[in-house]
Amino acid sequence: MYEYFEHTADLGIRARAADLNGLFAEAATALFAAVVDGLDSVRPVQQVEIAVEGAEPDYLLFDWLRELLFRLDAEHLLLSKFDVRVTETGLKATATGEPLDPARHVLSHEVKAITYHGLRVEREGDGWIAEVIVDI
Repeated sequence: MYEYFEHTADLGIRARAADLNGLFAEAATALFAAVVDGLDSVRPVQQVEIAVEGAEPDYLLFDWLRELLFRLDAEHLLLSKFDVRVTETGLKATATGEPLDPARHVLSHEVKAITYHGLRVEREGDGWIAEVIVDI
């Protein structure tokens, strides 16, 4: 589950999941749902393997989302499905989506950067919560 919260000139993303794998997948889904209207319009036709190193969950989340944003900016790749495996030393993920097609995809926000401001990944009850603010 993810939701957005207001933040001046930026967009806050709050994700919740039972484990870190799900949390990182939810945060990635929220990022791309903020970029494109109707994330379900993104077809799963191209897979990319992504590996990110890091031991601290909050900084790992930052680097993960930054890598996904790079794929969008550099490769014009919209991603909509995420299989994430978080370990003590980083994460490995398979992300699925398709190249941006302006005829089919309506962009809603231009995410310029992932920020450290308000970044947090914490246990909450039986699960996990993450908050990150993106510069739009």
